[in-house]
Amino acid sequence: MTEDPRLSLRLHFDSGMTFGRGKADLLQAVDEEGSISAAGRRMGMSYRRAWSLVEEMNGHFATALVDSSRGGARGGGAALTEAGRQVLADYRALESLLREEGAQRLQRLRAAQRYAQP
Repeated sequence: MTEDPRLSLRLHFDSGMTFGRGKADLLQAVDEEGSISAAGRRMGMSYRRAWSLVEEMNGHFATALVDSSRGGARGGGAALTEAGRQVLADYRALESLLREEGAQRLQRLRAAQRYAQP
C-alpha cells in the first residue's frame, strides 16, 4: 500500500529567506532545550549550522526570534522572544490549517497517481 502524500509548508519571503519545517523545528527545540547548541544536537545538526540558522532568522525579521547569552562559568542559554513564539505559533497554525483543509484534496491526488492502490 502506498503512503499518503506528505505536506510540507515552505514560506518564501521577499527578503530572500525561506522558512519551513526545519527552521520551525529548530525554534521549537531552542524553546524546549533552552540552548541553541542543545537544539542543534537534538536535530542532528552542528553547533555552527544551528547558530547560522538562528542568525539568519534573527536578521530577517524586524525583531529577533531568539535571544541568546554566551556561555561562561554559569553557562549560556537561549530562549525564544515573544516575536519568536508568535512566528512559531503562526507557522504551526498554517501547517495545521493546510493539513486539515487539504486532507480531501490530498486523497484525490493520491488516488489520481498512476500507481495508486486503494
